[in-house]
Amino acid sequence: MKAKLGIAPIAWWNDDLPELSDDVSLEECLRQASVAGFTGMETGRRFPMNMAELGPILDRYGICVCGGWFSGLLLDGDIEAEKDRIAEQMAFFKAADAPCIVYGETARSVQGVQSAPLNTKPVLSEADMADYGRKMSDFADWCAKEGMPIAYHHHMAAAVETEAELDLFMKHSSVPLLFDAGHMAFAGGDVMRVIENHHARISHVHTKDIRRSVTDGLDRTRESFLDAVIKGAFTVPGDGSLDFEDITKTLAAKGYEGWFVIEAEQDPKVSPPLDMAIKGHKELMRVMDAAGYEVVQSEART
Repeated sequence: MKAKLGIAPIAWWNDDLPELSDDVSLEECLRQASVAGFTGMETGRRFPMNMAELGPILDRYGICVCGGWFSGLLLDGDIEAEKDRIAEQMAFFKAADAPCIVYGETARSVQGVQSAPLNTKPVLSEADMADYGRKMSDFADWCAKEGMPIAYHHHMAAAVETEAELDLFMKHSSVPLLFDAGHMAFAGGDVMRVIENHHARISHVHTKDIRRSVTDGLDRTRESFLDAVIKGAFTVPGDGSLDFEDITKTLAAKGYEGWFVIEAEQDPKVSPPLDMAIKGHKELMRVMDAAGYEVVQSEART
């Protein structure tokens, strides 16, 4: 069993809350990730969208593109329009030999609205979820045929947030799944049961941890997703409340191989990104060993 370890730049620069960002360059972010031991990084707002410019910078630090977010609008949108919207990122990711594009549904989502309480998230009927699942399946099939698969990111404050919503979405779609332990735990789901139920579709993993004292203490009728981030709801493995050894062993037992990516947005003044990256990498190496994974370096680009 082989695994690769990556990290997201959201610990350095938060795209939803720019004030929660470290004043570092792309090169310094990559340098710190490399020092911490990571060989992959998902993309962020300071990444140039062409490999002619980005490639030499990545090579300098031994880092590859291991994914990146796409703000999808398919819930209310048109498949042809989404094909146009994703085209530039798809071309870039294919040139970067990335494993997937992370699809996050942002239509109707309140994840980026600090004034919107968590309990105002969109809720779909089963009929609506079935329609959405069919659209997502058709879009995912097209992306795969174009040579760049997507991985669907269930997410707090979005239409597919809770375990029940994810179950319903998976029932009515054939889309590959990005499993995010932190988002599922924050939503009140059973992370082990989600793996058990949907392991065959998991194609990408985010190892986001939560601070249970923060998530349990939120007033979801008044506080938003971004309020939770500011309060420190998320952190890296080894610094929070989730048992990543158990999670990783279960994924290994189900045959998952691929990327384990830390995506843990925090206030960099409270939780310095390099320190957090080192702590998270150390814990991932420990649990990978316990689960029987061989951690391999990312392959050189051709």
